[in-house]
Order: sequence, then C-alpha cells, then structure tokens
Amino acid sequence: MGTRLLQLKNGHRLFSRTVGHGSVKLLCLHGGPGGTHEEFENFAAELGEDRVQVSMYDQLGSFYSDQPDYQQPENKKYLTLAYFLSELEEVRQQLGLDQFYLLGHSWGGLLAQEYALKYGDHLKGLVVMSMIDNIAEYTVNINQLRAQTLTADQVSYMQGIEKAGAFDDPEYHRLVDVLDKQFVVRHPEKSYHHLVPTTATPVYNYFQGNNEFVMVGTLNGWDRRQDLHKITVPTLLTFGEYDTMPLKTARRMQQTLPQARLVLTPDGGHGHSMDNPQAFFHTLGQYLQDVENNQFTAY
Repeated sequence: MGTRLLQLKNGHRLFSRTVGHGSVKLLCLHGGPGGTHEEFENFAAELGEDRVQVSMYDQLGSFYSDQPDYQQPENKKYLTLAYFLSELEEVRQQLGLDQFYLLGHSWGGLLAQEYALKYGDHLKGLVVMSMIDNIAEYTVNINQLRAQTLTADQVSYMQGIEKAGAFDDPEYHRLVDVLDKQFVVRHPEKSYHHLVPTTATPVYNYFQGNNEFVMVGTLNGWDRRQDLHKITVPTLLTFGEYDTMPLKTARRMQQTLPQARLVLTPDGGHGHSMDNPQAFFHTLGQYLQDVENNQFTAY
C-alpha cells in the first residue's frame, strides 16, 4: 500500500503507488511513452477504495522513476518494447499481483496487449484505453484528422516544419495546440497540472516522435492484427468520441477479440478519462463489476 520504490534486477528504481484496499486488483500503465502514473491517481476514489485496489507506476525514464542517460550506449537496451514488457512483468511480481486486471492507456494500451499475448495466464481482465492493434492505421487517421481540422496552408506549414525538424517554431506549437484541444485532451481544465514539463522527452521522441500528430519513432511497424484473437480474457476497449485513434479500427478489434466490449466516452479525446470522468468511470466500474459477477457480455 502507499508509495514504494521498486528495485529492479537491473539496478534501477521505479516509483510505484497503490491506493485502495478492495479485493479487485487493477494495475495501470501510463501513456507516452514517457508519461507518468498521475493520470490514475483518482481511479481508486472513483471506483471505490473498499472495492478496488489500484496500482500504478512510472516506467523507467519517466518523471518519478530513475532516468538513465540515453545518450550512453549501455542504456540503449532500455529503449525497446521488449524491455518495457519485461519491466512490467517484474513490477507485477514485486507487487504480488496475480489474476488481476491490467489497464493500459495509449502506449500503455500497446504494452497491455503485448502483456496479454505473452503473460495472459496472469490476467483476469484487460482494459485497453485509446489504443488500437497497429500503428499504420493510427498514422493514417491522425493525418486525416489534421487535414480535416486545419487549412491546407496550415497543414503544409506543419509538414515543412517537420521536414526541417524546427519543432521550436511558435506557430507550429500553436497549431499542435489546436489539434490537441480537439483530439487529445478536450478539457485541459480537468487535467492535472505541473509547473514544469513532466514528459520523458527522450523516451517519447524515440518511440513516437515530436508530438501525437507525428509518428516517426521506432513504434512504426508495430502490428498485432494477426494475433489479437489470441487474447481470450474479458476485454474492455474504451475510446474517446473524438479520439486520435481510428474508431473504425476499434470496432474491428471488438469483433476480432473473443470477449470484448467497446464503449466510447462522449465528448472525450485521447485523454477521455480526464475529459469526461463521470462517463468513463461508469464504463470501467460496470466492466469490473460484470467480470467479477460472471456477468460479462460482449457488445
């Protein structure tokens, strides 16, 4: 319970936090890569601390955990999907979790799918928040959203900045903010805030790119479309109504998974648990209750 520093076998330490004392065990994986656990801080209170125990942690490189110098060649081994998957399994073991629910948001949702495919025997249920099963369809969708939202001149301007790598350009930042307000966090006033940036930029840039609308990182090519049917635990797919992720793909995932429920959060973007917490936690709470009571149905 509470806050713990987990000592990994590789010598690094991870920040972890567990809230609540219920019999339902939920482990949450933050987005990014390079985000923080803070998006889950209110989950136990919203779901009922006497019913659900929520564990969360900052992945290696993220704000409260150790931050290796990724410029050093010996630390490049930590910038792989395989590393973060093995880290997740070590965290599970250290927290003593088994037959638990795994929830992953965005990048965390990608990691959660990988975990379910390799370590599914440990899971009682899976929650994939705002993440699809491949990167290619995401890339097509974010480019379509940008083209639909901005003028042709603005899109061309952004593409020129991206080609030049001049990401400090003020007008470029303004246009990214316009897109973020539409599709990422639609109600930033409901989000958590810091006086300093908290994203682990080296990790985020390596895997993703400069922002949510530039997919040039090493996650390009990731694709689990052919394997998705192997995830057999009851699965909740939850997306924002205005998500950066293609909802057409989400619907196909719901049909592909043996046991899956797809629910959209109204007026929600990629960060829909913050945009519309009332709707989101109703969805999540109902899912957990249904699985616990052996009443889960797919829809």
